[in-house]
Amino acid sequence: MTDTTAAAPQGLRIGSAPDSWGVWFPDHPRQTPWERFLDEVAEAGYHWIELGPYGYLPTDPERLRDELGKRDLELSAGTVFTGFHKGQDEWQRAWDQAVRVAGLASAMGAEHIVVIPDLWRSDETGEALEARTLTDEQWDRLAAGHDRLGKALLEEFGVHQQFHSHADSHIGTYREVERLLETTDPRYLNLCLDTGHFAYYGGDNLKMIKAHPDRIGYLHLKQIDPEYRFEVLKNDIAFADCAGEVMIEPPNGVPDFAPIIEAVSAIDPQTFAIVEQDMPGVDIEIPLGIATRTRRHIFGCTPLTRVR
Repeated sequence: MTDTTAAAPQGLRIGSAPDSWGVWFPDHPRQTPWERFLDEVAEAGYHWIELGPYGYLPTDPERLRDELGKRDLELSAGTVFTGFHKGQDEWQRAWDQAVRVAGLASAMGAEHIVVIPDLWRSDETGEALEARTLTDEQWDRLAAGHDRLGKALLEEFGVHQQFHSHADSHIGTYREVERLLETTDPRYLNLCLDTGHFAYYGGDNLKMIKAHPDRIGYLHLKQIDPEYRFEVLKNDIAFADCAGEVMIEPPNGVPDFAPIIEAVSAIDPQTFAIVEQDMPGVDIEIPLGIATRTRRHIFGCTPLTRVR
């Protein structure tokens, strides 16, 4: 396969993230050290990266700018976690994160914050913490909270809220994601459409893109094992316990990347498409090879891709 990294400039900007190196926490003895991650993501051929868990990469803007600059890397987004359906007290928790994450991201020139909702199941023990579905009142609180957060992020930091549906969260299926879009303001909330997490619950990525082209603000590229997914769902296996197996190295899973990249490129070629393969606890010798092969696959499957 030809490595066409000098692809058409109208294509999506392809990047990667600490998650593709197994990084889920600011600090963990089994994780890839941050210096090695930066070295390897550059070696794999990426230019754009995400911040990852706040505190994993240096939080001083000048130091982070220096570390990225000497490896020819730039920041596309940071990540914040929310639980607005739980009540008014959740605002301060979300905003405290946003001040740190959005402050650093915007100082680095990033224009997006990926927002992930709290899981209904513990990612440490697998026990159910809440009901799996929201009441109408909880839906109202969730939508209002995200509109408020998105407005504040835009006005205070000039960054855009991109909502990330997630396995084991209350917003996962096609109908749940669509309900979120119907009850929120497009000025303040759009989607980080994670191709793997959306497909995890049977969501059709292309259908969502075609139905709501104006709400696709950001992409996470990943694939799932279509057969193992059903074993996971049938046996009620916690996502944290199966993430490294159900999220599979491309192109061995679904969905196909090319049609998704091409559909989003036709909407807005400035969109970021960040490879984010969930691999918690992975042997630190493994991610570089997967990241390199994944980049080659993406650039080989469609010309509507670019490094910068």
